[in-house]
Amino acid sequence: MQFLLYLTLCLLIAIMQDLTGSTRTLDHIFEYHEIHVRDNEGRSVIIAFVLNAIIGALILWNVVGRTKLCLDFSCTFHGLHLLACWVYNGSFPTTFSWWSLNIACAAITCVTGEFLCLRTELQAIPLSSIGAKVDL
Repeated sequence: MQFLLYLTLCLLIAIMQDLTGSTRTLDHIFEYHEIHVRDNEGRSVIIAFVLNAIIGALILWNVVGRTKLCLDFSCTFHGLHLLACWVYNGSFPTTFSWWSLNIACAAITCVTGEFLCLRTELQAIPLSSIGAKVDL
């Protein structure tokens, strides 16, 4: 899950950076000062994170497939991302924009993943393959 979410995030950030004409660096993923709305580059990073949250929900639905596990996987990804950002920057992330974006993305991934998994889990179980001997 961690690999898939980082892979899609890297691809989305690469596409967004091509659209804005900025250089590609790991700072866009791990540097918490890069998340801002002052210019197109910062806004493209925010859009990439939000799109990745939606794609993460789809990945949860396809890979995990269980409603009860969506919160665990979502919080694990964002918790490990917090640790990676902390190590990469050498200091704990303190900006409001970083925290609000990551909390919102964790919520989007968790709630949307739970919704999709719940819809799959609540589908009717077909009984046509049991046979005619069962009296319902």
